[in-house]
Amino acid sequence: MPAARPNFLFLITDQHRADHVGFGGNAVVQTPWLDSLAARGTVFTRAYVANPICMPNRASIVTGRMPSVHGTRFNGISLNWRANTFVRRLRAAGYRTTHIGKSHLQNMCVNRRRILRLVDFTLEEEALLPAEADGWNELENYQRYERGDEPEITDFYGFERAAFTVFHGDQVTGHYENWIKARGVDPAAVQGPYNSPARYDGWYQVYKSATPTELYPSNYVAETVIEEIAAAAREARPFCIHASWPDPHHPYTPPGDYYHMYSPADMPLPETFDDTHERSMPHYKEMIAHRGHMVFHNVDGWAPTEDQFRHALAAEYGNISLIDDCIGRILASLEENGLADNTIVVFTSDHGDMFGDHGVMFKHAMHYEGCIRVPMVFALPGQTGATCEDFASSIDIAPTILELAGVAPYHGMQGHSLVSALRGSGTGRSNVYVEEDQKEDMTGAGVDTRMRTLVTEDGRITVYQGHSHGELFAKSDTAEMSNLYNRPEARDLQQHLLNELMQAMLAHAENSPRPTHNA
Repeated sequence: MPAARPNFLFLITDQHRADHVGFGGNAVVQTPWLDSLAARGTVFTRAYVANPICMPNRASIVTGRMPSVHGTRFNGISLNWRANTFVRRLRAAGYRTTHIGKSHLQNMCVNRRRILRLVDFTLEEEALLPAEADGWNELENYQRYERGDEPEITDFYGFERAAFTVFHGDQVTGHYENWIKARGVDPAAVQGPYNSPARYDGWYQVYKSATPTELYPSNYVAETVIEEIAAAAREARPFCIHASWPDPHHPYTPPGDYYHMYSPADMPLPETFDDTHERSMPHYKEMIAHRGHMVFHNVDGWAPTEDQFRHALAAEYGNISLIDDCIGRILASLEENGLADNTIVVFTSDHGDMFGDHGVMFKHAMHYEGCIRVPMVFALPGQTGATCEDFASSIDIAPTILELAGVAPYHGMQGHSLVSALRGSGTGRSNVYVEEDQKEDMTGAGVDTRMRTLVTEDGRITVYQGHSHGELFAKSDTAEMSNLYNRPEARDLQQHLLNELMQAMLAHAENSPRPTHNA
């Protein structure tokens, strides 16, 4: 195990499936640096999210708590300003704490008024009142960066400094906006499909960015992290650097040679692409009935044609390879600054993407493996490469980091420390629990979408509020093609997993002794 007070380099990508890396079994995408990291670390092959949506799961990663407990239940609710995080604990213990890249612990593209439309803070018995400080929810508001109003950040959920990338693909603002302008490039002249030198006509979200490769947002994250590593090397304090890429989340806009790095013609279709969804939930049937057309909001699921899928995948792989090259430069910087021997490197993603599985793309109201399983690697100095096939969850990351740092956890953390697994003893988990709540009806239930999922050694079960039907897949059905929910031959399995799911829901409810209501 590493020496006392190790450094932490936390690498996280956005909407990145567990099998869209070489070490995840992918023979097409080239990720040599991530593969080398995995080869010397512990790879958790069954790592799942607490929630397959950006803000809820990112908040779960930093708090070690489920969305229904920390309160960021869907995109649009910023993490409560008073929430405890593993970063706050590290900073209190003397760590230098820095965030660089996409945070999305707060709203990126709207200001506080949207939260007030979604959440009624005037309720007399609301458990948590709004934070007292005006503007607490404005630190990632894209509008302030577009007008050159960069806030001075001395505390962001425990980070003593932060540099944000806001949005995705090449359409990024935040601190990145002034960074690229300082290098003589007007973002408006290079960003977006209308500036693109090469576009795929079949879908507006696939195009070659006109942004120079060295100034693309992924390289901004890498360059800024490398500068931070050098600054941290000059201090006596240990550090925790949170490096977060806004890619490979759509739009798929790789720059330069990365756009042409993979040929759409070489992209294989997933084995489940032609799923007829005979026993699927209504929203899947609706998607495939409109194949090739995004009839919903662009962050909701849809069914691409084969050609659309192949062009999107080729471009996404280009983005992933660019990130991998960035990670290679960052890892080299650790070596150059003499920090590699005492730095723990963590890699994961906030959630996955269907990306053609079962013929659909994106996320929201979809708890297939493609969305809920993510890559996860912990690489400790001097460690021999290992694979852990036990279950792990995004909420396990925070308690693991704290234990590795020798810092006590705080009351209310719901994750399991993975340190025992890093020592070869397994995670001790028999299942993983996944939540999702939306403020829209995405499944045809007539009510706001609410889903609860449990994945166990026996299979996966998902229940939907407002539906008598759900999803049940036996362990042997690794492709999740035969939905057994309400089938007579699976009655015992369904009842067993429903009971297990109910126990998981009880176990993940808030258990704080602090009173939340007046008597």
